[in-house]
Amino acid sequence: MNAAFQARLDADLEKLKVAGTYKHLRHITTPMAAEVHMEEAGDVIVLSSNNYLGLSGDAGVIAAGKRGLDAYGAGTASVRFICGTFDIHRTLERRIAAFLRTEASLTYVSCWNANTGLFPTICEDGSAIISDELNHASIIDGCRLAGKARRERFKHADMADLEEKLKALQGCAPVLIVTDGVFSMEGSLANLPEIVALAKKYGAVTVVDDSHGTGVMGHSGRGTIEHFGLEGEIDIITGTLGKALGGAAGGFVAGSTSLIDTLIQKSRPQLFSNALPATVACSALAAIDALEAHPEMVARLRENVAYFRAALVQLGFKPLDGESAIVPIIVGETAFAIAMSDRLLERGVFVTGFGFPVVPEGTARIRVQIGANLTKGEMDRALAAFESVGRAVGILRD
Repeated sequence: MNAAFQARLDADLEKLKVAGTYKHLRHITTPMAAEVHMEEAGDVIVLSSNNYLGLSGDAGVIAAGKRGLDAYGAGTASVRFICGTFDIHRTLERRIAAFLRTEASLTYVSCWNANTGLFPTICEDGSAIISDELNHASIIDGCRLAGKARRERFKHADMADLEEKLKALQGCAPVLIVTDGVFSMEGSLANLPEIVALAKKYGAVTVVDDSHGTGVMGHSGRGTIEHFGLEGEIDIITGTLGKALGGAAGGFVAGSTSLIDTLIQKSRPQLFSNALPATVACSALAAIDALEAHPEMVARLRENVAYFRAALVQLGFKPLDGESAIVPIIVGETAFAIAMSDRLLERGVFVTGFGFPVVPEGTARIRVQIGANLTKGEMDRALAAFESVGRAVGILRD
């Protein structure tokens, strides 16, 4: 073992601990649900999960995963073009495409792999990417890997700045406009109507990562694109199966048949990674079926979000505005956000404090995520904890 290298790692970790920004893993001993048992804190209410519809604990979703395990085994053991593609992957990909109303889709083991596999594949010499400055890290890394493309960022949700970037890139082809559908740290929605209009005006390709919108936004949970009535107007959609759609793992790219065939031929994470485990494919397929059969889950989620947001405001908190299931409360510094989340955990509420480098310095936040599976009683207990802790740390005053 290299002692000098280990000493350097230890010193860096000690700096995080002294600064109060060291991250502690919490160990859950029960299935993900509105309430879980945690080794470090006992029984707690979960307000930090992407399990927006509660489908990770749905009996039908679980049963489908078990059937998949029995039918296909524990894993694929290799990549798809070498040892073959299980028919369940084809079935799931056709189902995702039908759900999102695109021609085709392709699954990956995560949306991170989907985003890092997409951009280097489709951005050759002469291409350009314009990315919202608050896009998810997986988009940022995907764009960085597209080394042949000219890469620009536009100010968050600033359509005038986006148009200036588009004007400056005339002559590049293709030009991609890339945005999250729901911004995971803000809870806000991309201005997709104006983005689509600008894309048409300047001949650009639209790419939307709707990981936090799928199952949450739109009348039937088809996402931010459905919310704005723009189905069929977005060129490429990326997303995850690891949040509202069962929560196990997996990501996807959806778009034209030609796009998906190109990714099958050239996308490196697709070519050199094992396929999504079949048990996950089966459970994700069941989750989509459950969502389509029970759109009332989406309505219940919206009711819960509205209730919790309004109650926070009534208590005196000032959450960022937004229509998604993400309700961020800006508290200032990273150490303060982490300390506040620790106090909430002591009061039986599991919610995460986020700070730099996830968000800019000085904008650390408590990110509340609401699920359809939360009861009013659970939300009221959580709100009581927020009030108590808010007063203790000085955010709330009489």
